[in-house]
Amino acid sequence: MMVLDTHTLLVLFAILSLLQAALLGLVALHTSPQGGSLLLWTLASLFISLGLVPAYFYSLPRPGVEWAFLAGNMLLMAGLCLQYAGLRIFKGKSPQWPAIATLITITFLESAWFSVLQPDVGLRAISNSVLFGLGCVACARTLLVPVERLLRLAHWFTGGMFALLAAMLFVRALLISVDAEGNYRFYASSSLNTGAFFMSTLVELCITVGLILMVHDRLLDDIRKLSSHDPLTGTFNRRRLEEEANRLLAHCVRTGNVLSIMLMDVDDLGQVNQRFSRTAGNAVLLALARVIRTSIRTDDYLARQEGNRFCLLMLSTTELEARSLGDRLRQAFAATTLEVAGSPLSSTVSVGVADTVHGGFQWEKLEGSAQQALHQAKQQGKNRTCTFTEVSGLPTSP
Repeated sequence: MMVLDTHTLLVLFAILSLLQAALLGLVALHTSPQGGSLLLWTLASLFISLGLVPAYFYSLPRPGVEWAFLAGNMLLMAGLCLQYAGLRIFKGKSPQWPAIATLITITFLESAWFSVLQPDVGLRAISNSVLFGLGCVACARTLLVPVERLLRLAHWFTGGMFALLAAMLFVRALLISVDAEGNYRFYASSSLNTGAFFMSTLVELCITVGLILMVHDRLLDDIRKLSSHDPLTGTFNRRRLEEEANRLLAHCVRTGNVLSIMLMDVDDLGQVNQRFSRTAGNAVLLALARVIRTSIRTDDYLARQEGNRFCLLMLSTTELEARSLGDRLRQAFAATTLEVAGSPLSSTVSVGVADTVHGGFQWEKLEGSAQQALHQAKQQGKNRTCTFTEVSGLPTSP
């Protein structure tokens, strides 16, 4: 019958960490998380496993065992720091290598002092618990932040596990420090040791599960974005535009609010492609998308409908207000100069505007009204803004 003493728990922890490294490595072979965060998590589990492997020999009275403890402690801290760096990269942030190097250096100095120079098992356990607890707090703070709903559960679950592990380490340090008799022994068969290492094993397993869930949710989010966004400009695609348009139009029907639509068509983009290249044409489209994004509100909806045409939906915006914005966008884009193969390149855009006051609350009819205005802008010589009321002869909305 297996006895769950400290030796056994640490060896089991080492085996589990090795299996976790293999699992994370297998996931890394089939996915490409940004910046290689999965690779860092794989190395982290491997380092944690290697740091625990010598645990069975720590208590043996042989020369050099204190150096084994020091090496194991450094591998454990390196593993925790790699987990932190991977989390930072996964979130699109800097891994903060200087801070990581500082924590590893402090851990080395503390471990060398209390393991080799001035051996003290109790103080070593307290300082290690505090340092590892601080590392877990840093990991938890990286994850326990506002995040998209689709990613929230995995982020907060994993962050919660890091926070729980930090709390356990701090409690362990506190319990050892209040031991007036100083009887703490690393391999003593006490509830403090067995309970701490058993719970740490379970929490570390939950952290690995959480990391894999984070990758899974990120991949699902990427697929969702690919299905609803234009791959070139990052704006909504036509399908997502129509979904948002129908939702906004239903809102306008209920509330009496007004919705404006603006169609923007790059003038003579085919000539740009023929004279330069399709890459130059793509650069023009990207430039227009940038100009639009810098001038619209966060709750406006921008989409690339097709080819060289963009569509902008603006809630609580009249046709006159949309026309004014269209003129500003048109002028700003005309003033934008690109450099293609050493030659300057500029382009213009024609704009058509309509709103629900005159175009109605059916998407096909509203879009058709804006298309009529855009056609009029093209007919009048391009690089201009026209409204549906100008085309139809209806009175302009106030």
